Amino acid sequence: MRTSGLPKPNRVAVIPLRAGSKGLPGKNTLPLVGRPLYRHSIEHAFDAGLDAVLITTDIPEVLEADHPPGVFVHRRPSTISTDDTPMAPVLADALRLAVFDDATVVLLQATSPLRRSKDIQRAIDRFETSDVELVMSVVPADSKVLKFGTVDNDRFVPLGDPRDAFRNRQELPAVVRPDGAIYVFGASWFRDRGTLVSDRIGALQVDPNDSADIDSIEDFKFCASVLRQREIGNP
Repeated sequence: MRTSGLPKPNRVAVIPLRAGSKGLPGKNTLPLVGRPLYRHSIEHAFDAGLDAVLITTDIPEVLEADHPPGVFVHRRPSTISTDDTPMAPVLADALRLAVFDDATVVLLQATSPLRRSKDIQRAIDRFETSDVELVMSVVPADSKVLKFGTVDNDRFVPLGDPRDAFRNRQELPAVVRPDGAIYVFGASWFRDRGTLVSDRIGALQVDPNDSADIDSIEDFKFCASVLRQREIGNP
């Protein structure tokens, strides 16, 4: 990655892109309403006022492409470009440069093209004005998951409060799940810990209509339809 001329950014987006995809081959660079899928996340980052975008990728097409000012591309090593590579080593590799030490990092998955820039701004505000270590976007989920558990030596082990397994559905508390679209954290905090796991996570609730994760051609077509509607003024 060329870093000459790179100012010390206060807020930087990290967009991880991997060449391999079993559900939808080549999805990160497939054209979505006129531009490659990953370009939507670049637009989201700059629309939200971020200072720079760092793409970490093993995709030749992205490595060789011309990108807008403020976009920097890092060649991801093949050892952390497999389909079972967790996010932590990818981030550690991308953020190893000292120029990012004090930055607020916004992790944007390219497969979430329906996210809103205003929600990125909300997440950053939440992170920078509270005592949380991480902010992530969440959407409502089915409360029935609280009734679930695992089996250990033929014994039922509840996921949470044992009483939930016997409560009526209407009595269960509301549940949310991460939608994978927005994560905000400090670069130095992550480098010190090497993980996003924390007991101080802020939840940013977003509109489920703005939440989608592309993993199949059906997902891709759905997102294309939604974005076309937005372009004609029907949000």
